[in-house]
Amino acid sequence: MGSCFSAESRSPLSGLPLSPHPAFDYRKKRNSRKKPGSVDFRKEEQLHRIPGRLFLNGSSGVASLYTQQGKKGTNQDAMIVWENFGSRTDTVFCGVFDGHGPYGHMVAKKVRDHLPLKLSAHSEVNISSEDVLREISLNTAGSVNSEETALISADKDSRASVDLDVTEKNPDIFKTLKESFLKAFKVMDRELRLHTNIDCFCSGTTAVTLVKQGPYLVVGNVGDSRAVLATRDKDNSLKAVQLTVDLKPNLPAEAERIRNCKGRVFALHDEPTVARVWLPNNDAPGLAMARAFGDFFLKDFGLISVPEISCRCLSEDDEFIVLATDGVKEPTWILIQNTDI
Repeated sequence: MGSCFSAESRSPLSGLPLSPHPAFDYRKKRNSRKKPGSVDFRKEEQLHRIPGRLFLNGSSGVASLYTQQGKKGTNQDAMIVWENFGSRTDTVFCGVFDGHGPYGHMVAKKVRDHLPLKLSAHSEVNISSEDVLREISLNTAGSVNSEETALISADKDSRASVDLDVTEKNPDIFKTLKESFLKAFKVMDRELRLHTNIDCFCSGTTAVTLVKQGPYLVVGNVGDSRAVLATRDKDNSLKAVQLTVDLKPNLPAEAERIRNCKGRVFALHDEPTVARVWLPNNDAPGLAMARAFGDFFLKDFGLISVPEISCRCLSEDDEFIVLATDGVKEPTWILIQNTDI
């Protein structure tokens, strides 16, 4: 919400004209005959009938979901709780997605519906992170600004975010889930690029997702939505532990990657605390996050969809986890109880 700067409303720099980027004209011609709003309702209906799959306001024995329509128009958020995930009674998948751009609501729903399917499929296949990176390298078109080049360096950051003590004690579970997250996010973004019914060129979504398998928790995140754990301290008081990092362009590692890919990072004069991503030779679009699904006009300039992954073994002190968007007037959140301890 509020992640993209509208070039039509005002100039990023006073007195600086905004000229159309060639990519915008190309995309307009390419999509002149298609309707980027058509949906296969039959497939959607089949997904929505799956037992244990929740995506509307409500609750179950393990989770509560809530989203609120604001006054700005279409609610671009999406959410999902999928119990008995992967046909395992001890496993749940949860995700919150905050869309942005003209078709952000459609991108968010597309990722909500298809990312868990890909995650489940890849968790059943014995594939290593090295295999994922090898495939990425083979598919690289040779551009130093390609998203695939950025993906390889970002995966190193993703590895560093994993709790080594936890993964050493339970190596198989966390290794399998981490590799599944990496592969599923990669395939999901590639599918969005090829999708003919949703224009993801100037639209995208965040994704904060988790898989909870018994006491084991793996979180995969792109964008600036959050996962927060509520746990008891030694005085039995609840305290919040943030499980994700807001992947904003002002983070040193994110800014370095974007600039290495010829993208630009700076804040507007009237928003000095909000760093945004801009094209090399055009003051657009002003995306206020460093990772996202979609937004393909920035994928050659440092924006990536590689998830930041964290792992945790829940204890009896951990009460619940909240996934939420950054919206205040249009909040979307999921609360997941720790019922396995």
